[in-house]
Amino acid sequence: MEAGGGAVNAPAHGPEPREPAPVLITEAAPSYEDQLAKRKRKYIIMMSFRIPCLILAGIFYQTWWLALALIAISIPLPWIAVLVANDRPPRKSESVNRYQAEPTRIEGGNHQVIEGG
Repeated sequence: MEAGGGAVNAPAHGPEPREPAPVLITEAAPSYEDQLAKRKRKYIIMMSFRIPCLILAGIFYQTWWLALALIAISIPLPWIAVLVANDRPPRKSESVNRYQAEPTRIEGGNHQVIEGG
């Protein structure tokens, strides 16, 4: 038996690998932790392009226009990465199904009135 946490870390599809994964039947948004993990991944990927750009600019220093272009690309990358990483997914717009009663009119005209007597 594994040391601690076996039940918590079990796969979502159950102990048997032949069992299918549960079907998501709601329109619930991904959890905050999942959103944060995706945003961190985007940030790391974007920032991983900056160092190679600077290294390539140093390699191609003799071709000044290429080195300058690579440096120009690498300068705004931190700001863009932060903007993309801090952007949460938009909320889903849902149309609310509400009951709409049709307006009724007050009946007009002459009606027979029954008086008690």
